[in-house]
Amino acid sequence: MELENPQKVTVDMIANIEKDLRYISGIIKQKGREMLSQYKITPPQFVALQWLFEDGDMTIGELSNKMYLACSTTTDLVDRMEKNVLVERVKDPSDRRVVRIHLLEEGKRIIDEVIKKRQAYLDEMLKNYTMEQILLLQSSLSKLHQEMR
Repeated sequence: MELENPQKVTVDMIANIEKDLRYISGIIKQKGREMLSQYKITPPQFVALQWLFEDGDMTIGELSNKMYLACSTTTDLVDRMEKNVLVERVKDPSDRRVVRIHLLEEGKRIIDEVIKKRQAYLDEMLKNYTMEQILLLQSSLSKLHQEMR
């Protein structure tokens, strides 16, 4: 890892960053589950809906790969979401053998509401930060995300 300044990054610094990110991730996951308890979806269903919301229609195989789940597990997940009118299976117009999962309005509504609640929670957590600190945090997290891709 190269830094613009000549100071050395220590093992302890990396360990502390990893620990903070792990704890933050756990808190976000727990808060997300609390928010989801008001809806008729499970955390894995939320993840699936998010992928469909962000990337559009996809096959069971594509969704399985994104979620790191077996196709059979994803099929069961989609079956339950279809039963709750969150998604529907549609035949691909260019190849009728291919079935894609399509996000329905109720699924979009739930994703939109939950994301707005998560953003409101984050806004509340950042209320004691200066604009400079928020911009630095945003820039640093964005850079870290790009490096991890």
